[in-house]
Amino acid sequence: MSEPAFDAPVWHNGKALRKGYTTGSCATAAAKVAALMVLRQHLIHQVSIVTPSGVTLNLGVESPHVEGQLAVAAIRKDGGDDVDATHGMLIFARVTLTDDNAIVISGGEGIGTVTRKGIGLPIGSAAINRTPQQTIEAAVREAIGPSRGARVEIFAPEGEVRAQKTYNGRLGIVGGISIIGTTGIVTPMSEESWKRSLALELEMKRAAGLERVILVPGNHGERFVREQLDLSTEAVVTMSNFVGYMIEEAVRLGFRHIVLIGHPGKLVKIAAGIFHTHSHIADARMETLVAHLALLGAPHDLLLIVSECDTTEAALEYIDAAGYHLLFDRLAQRICQRVDRMLRFTTSPPRCDAIMFSFDNQVLGSNRPIAEIAGDLRC
Repeated sequence: MSEPAFDAPVWHNGKALRKGYTTGSCATAAAKVAALMVLRQHLIHQVSIVTPSGVTLNLGVESPHVEGQLAVAAIRKDGGDDVDATHGMLIFARVTLTDDNAIVISGGEGIGTVTRKGIGLPIGSAAINRTPQQTIEAAVREAIGPSRGARVEIFAPEGEVRAQKTYNGRLGIVGGISIIGTTGIVTPMSEESWKRSLALELEMKRAAGLERVILVPGNHGERFVREQLDLSTEAVVTMSNFVGYMIEEAVRLGFRHIVLIGHPGKLVKIAAGIFHTHSHIADARMETLVAHLALLGAPHDLLLIVSECDTTEAALEYIDAAGYHLLFDRLAQRICQRVDRMLRFTTSPPRCDAIMFSFDNQVLGSNRPIAEIAGDLRC
């Protein structure tokens, strides 16, 4: 079987997109080349590693330094055309040879520290995930042989600043970035890493003992929970566009109560059975509004003008002026029916509630009284 081709582009919407490599691959390559420099006692400017997915990477080495039993090297992170918060930063490894044959990996400056359960790493440890730990150890062992040992410190001087643009804070990782990557390769436009980071937050909430979770599309929903419902945001998890995926993850983790809270621009799609709400997947917002207005007996003129609206917010103005406020309670009920139908083959499915609000943070509708839902969430 031929080796996977790193240089082969990924095609998305007719465009050829360049692949990249993870912080885990950078840390592995930096550790390997630092170990080789200690052994050979000279600088090395190019290093090769094989990623967990079988792809060979030939990477340029930056800031190489060797002095006695210690060497330092850096690899610059390249996310390809899937640019993220760590793209372009240097990931360093400092390797010191020891007399025993143990390889000890630690995190230094700019590498986050784990402060909560739920991400598969001990509290207090460096945020270096298990796969990168394994690849770093294997690469260093390959370089130094079976009889020597090494202390390997991974660090990233820009890490603390860059981490502010990631989900790390919400995951209880403080002080820097995470060294991550299960395949070693970043695939452009891949949703999997994004979805996994969202699911990790769910896992942390469950590990903390929570049985009720509030899923919101984004920051606006979290603000609404805090300011209008007067609830702690401890139970809030961002679902982005991945409604179905996050509901399934919540079920897998054993949550007993799921509350979907958001603007109708996102949630109305769920009422139509659309569980991935990005517009490139499906967009039936106006059709759904029109159908449910018609079921409430709305006049043809209102149906026509709503059908011609470009945004849900514009449609809300016409719906509000016509006095069809009941529409959003009906839509919230329909959302919960759709979720129940999705989970109909699930043993002991969680209770589902839905709340919709406007951009000025006013409650538009819910499947049951807001006070009841909020009361349950406070339990």
